[in-house]
Amino acid sequence: MKEIMMLRDVPKEERPRERLVRDGAEALSDQELLAIILRSGTRQESVLQLSQRLLSHFEGLKFLREASVEELQKIRGIGLTKAVQVMASLELGSRLVKMKREERFTIRSPEAEQTM
Repeated sequence: MKEIMMLRDVPKEERPRERLVRDGAEALSDQELLAIILRSGTRQESVLQLSQRLLSHFEGLKFLREASVEELQKIRGIGLTKAVQVMASLELGSRLVKMKREERFTIRSPEAEQTM
């Protein structure tokens, strides 16, 4: 029988949430960030395993971003709540990227640069 390593078996200081607090979000992998969003796994697998399976199924964040609630729910261990949490998180990231693009401006002449 395959042994399941649950998150509670990982030393507390090495768990994603604690690492995010200590090292910052940029220090975590996509799998670990997704695990924080999902919050829990199933009886059969840890939240880290579930997040890795989700990323593998959608071949990474790009296709995960394009998934519908229904498609997410087809993944064992992903119910309506987790599907909505994932979609909401990805949408926030998407909006942030769009906002940064809109706030950028182009300097078209030396005079414009001096007025800043």
